[in-house]
Amino acid sequence: VQLQASGGGLVQAGGSLRLSCASAGFAFPNYAMYWYRQAPGKQRESVASISSGSGTNYANFVKGRFTISRDNNNYMVYLQMNSLNPEDTAVYYCGAQRGSSAYWGQGTQVTVSS
Repeated sequence: VQLQASGGGLVQAGGSLRLSCASAGFAFPNYAMYWYRQAPGKQRESVASISSGSGTNYANFVKGRFTISRDNNNYMVYLQMNSLNPEDTAVYYCGAQRGSSAYWGQGTQVTVSS
């Protein structure tokens, strides 16, 4: 199983980034996909999720700013992040879950400067 997040970087406050997660080794279309983040000294927190049927959920702190989407043909999940602020600085991880099966990949660093 592989989950590889990419697209992070350094951006100024108010800017945008699009994160991608390339997946392999499991039946991607049948899995719910997640984006989590972990800031220095803080616990990992859920950012957004998208079900196998493409239903979405967002943490309150990203509603209206972030959009999660998936491409079942190419086993990809995306996180479009707009209106970024310094509090969004964290390592962002993608994950997959179906029942008791859960997978996580390497994260990608997002740094938002003020």
